[in-house]
Amino acid sequence: MIRLAILSLLLVAAMTVHDFKVPGLDGSTIDLSSYKGKKILIVNTASKCGFTPQYADLEKLYEKYKDKLVIIGFPANNFGHQEPGTNEDIKAFCMKNYGVTFPMAEKVDVVGENIHPLFKYLTEEAKKLGSPDPIKWNFTKFLVDENGKLIAVFPSKVTPMSDEITKYLN
Repeated sequence: MIRLAILSLLLVAAMTVHDFKVPGLDGSTIDLSSYKGKKILIVNTASKCGFTPQYADLEKLYEKYKDKLVIIGFPANNFGHQEPGTNEDIKAFCMKNYGVTFPMAEKVDVVGENIHPLFKYLTEEAKKLGSPDPIKWNFTKFLVDENGKLIAVFPSKVTPMSDEITKYLN
C-alpha cells in the first residue's frame, strides 16, 4: 500500500522522462535529465530472446546518431524468463556478444505489479498516443523527444535501424 502511494506520488511529480533517475548496470546513476536536448530510445531488453540480436542494431543506431540520440537498455525478466541473469551477468553478456556502449540500467520490471515507475509513466503516456497496451514482449522501444516527451512506441518486431525509427532522427 505504501509502495503504491509512493509510486502514485512519483507519477504525479514526473512530468517528463527527464524527471527520472535509474540505477545503471555499472553501479552508476543514469540521470535522464542529463539527456535534455537529445532524443532517447528506451528499450526493454533480454539476453535469451529471439529479438536479442537487436542489441547489434541498437549499438549501430547509437553509434550513428549519438550526437542527437541516447539509447538506454532496461533488462527485464517479465516475458518468458528470458533475462534470468544478474546485473553483472547481463553487463558481461552485452559487452562480450554485442559490444554495447550505450547506457544500460539495472534489471527492472516493465509490466505487472512491480512495474518500474519509468515504465508505468511510459505506459500511461503511450495510452495517450493511442497505444493502450504497449509492452507485449521484450525489445519494445519508446522514443522520447528532446524535451522528454514520448513521441512514438515501436513493438519488438520493429528493428532499431528501420525507417520507422530513423525517420525521427534524419
